[in-house]
Amino acid sequence: MDMIPSEIQPHRWTREQFYQMLELGWFQDQRVELIEGEIFDMPAQLNFHALAIKLSDTALSSAFGPNYWVRVQMTLDLTPLSSPDPDLAVVAGAPRSHTVSTNPTSALLIVEVSDTSLWYDRNRKSHLYAAAGIADYWIVNLVQRQLEVHRDPVTDNSLPLVFRYNNRTILDPPDTVSPLAAPQASITVADLLP
Repeated sequence: MDMIPSEIQPHRWTREQFYQMLELGWFQDQRVELIEGEIFDMPAQLNFHALAIKLSDTALSSAFGPNYWVRVQMTLDLTPLSSPDPDLAVVAGAPRSHTVSTNPTSALLIVEVSDTSLWYDRNRKSHLYAAAGIADYWIVNLVQRQLEVHRDPVTDNSLPLVFRYNNRTILDPPDTVSPLAAPQASITVADLLP
């Protein structure tokens, strides 16, 4: 009797299973994140990357003010299968107003600082953030020394995650940008780059 071949599917981890594994010490101080049920190792950061995160944190904190929390490399629980750790995520409310034990489930703005992870941030992360309805997604592109601004999430059935950003704007160091959630603020791209 011949067996009918079937496609072998990877196991998809849930957010709850992922947190249990973290609590049990499965990853022994490794940087990992859960994206659509898959656990990804995050690369080590060089000082150049860390400096861009700090510069972006300073610029965003100034632009948004004290009634917003600029979360640096902290987990967002976007879906039951995705808990990414974006480099920066701006959420409404001062830090002390977030007293619940759960992570935020959305953000007003997400920023990824990219050098070795540029393809991953432009593709997999971009589709994930669009699917989660994040209206404003920026990539501080350290490779080309630019800021990529992704806006207007739309459905695209040709993609595995079914969502993408309809608008992508490339800005150079002298250009300025205003976050959608803080249109009165103006940030010079050079202020985000080391």
